[in-house]
This record gives sequence, structure tokens and C-alpha cells, in this order.
Amino acid sequence: MDAVRVALLRDVLAGTRWPQDARRFALALRASVVPRGGLLLAGTEAYEPWHLAAHLSDEAAWSGQPEPAPTLVRHRVAAGDPAHLAVGLGRIAAAGRGETVLLVAPERPGEGLLERVHDARRAGARVLTLDGGDPEVGGLAHDSLVGGGDDEVDLDTAQHLVSAAAGENGRPPAGGPRTFRDRLAGPADRLTQPPPARW
Repeated sequence: MDAVRVALLRDVLAGTRWPQDARRFALALRASVVPRGGLLLAGTEAYEPWHLAAHLSDEAAWSGQPEPAPTLVRHRVAAGDPAHLAVGLGRIAAAGRGETVLLVAPERPGEGLLERVHDARRAGARVLTLDGGDPEVGGLAHDSLVGGGDDEVDLDTAQHLVSAAAGENGRPPAGGPRTFRDRLAGPADRLTQPPPARW
């Protein structure tokens, strides 16, 4: 989804919790990923978040902020897969302090994945979830964003909002320089907000 479509989506969702919640979650994501650790992105066995991985990588490149660029962790890795697609679930089990695990789970993941994420959290990794509201998934998370169900936004749409917001810049990372996008983000947000309601 390109920037124009994301802007239109935000316009449609103005007045709901989604634009603000997506920005809050994206800021938590960026703040939790440290350069020496990295971001591990995993989905369920039935749902691998390829699309989110591509968008986060693009946003990292365009914004000049490498933190959101993920390593996609896959349930099934074939012998001939290229290196960037050959990272299996064992990588989550090996995660620890300084690393971040982002779990995208439209439905409840299998117990093996939940155990690995739980072990990573116990070893000091930060756990974030984009999920469909499963209480056990939410219980693993340091921070989560819940979509789908009876909510006005499905999880795919929430991923677009989060990936776009991850490339934006509410606050620059501690000690990092402000980019051109950082300087434009505040005025652009003020210009695109709906007028205040008058009662």
C-alpha cells in the first residue's frame, strides 16, 4: 500500500482509535529495537506476515532508520531457500536481551510457537504482538495492538497502518539525528487532522 492510500485510509479512520494506536504501537516497536539486537517477525503456521516484512523493510530504507527492518522467521524452511528466507523458529528460541520479537497472530498460534516466544521473553527479549485478541498471545506481550473480530479494522489493515507509522517519526530515537521526515511529520499531522468538533 503506497503513501497516498495510507493517507486515504487514515482519513477514513479519522475519529477512531486506529491512527493514534498504530502510531503508538509503531513508536513502541521502533523504541524497542536496538541496532545490535534486531527485530524478529513471526506469524502463525497458517499466516506468515510476508507483506508486513516487506513494508517494514521498505519503511526502514526510506526513512533512513534501520530499526524496523525485520528478520522474517518462518515455520517451514526449505533447503534451497535464500538466506533471508531461511530463518526458522529456532531463531526465536535463541532470542534474548536486546532483541525484539513481533508476533503477528490473527488466530491462536500453535503451542510450539507460544513456548518459543515465552522462552524468548524470559531470556530478556521484548515481545510485541499484532493479534486477533487471543488472551494467551496478549499475555506474552510487552505491548500489543489488537485488530479483527468486531473491531472496525482487520489485522491486515492494522499492519499497513503500523508499517507506515514505523517509517514516520513522532520522536527521533534517543541520540539519533532528526531526518527530513521527522521535521515534516508534526506539521503534516496538524494539517491533516479534522477540525475540532464544535458543540
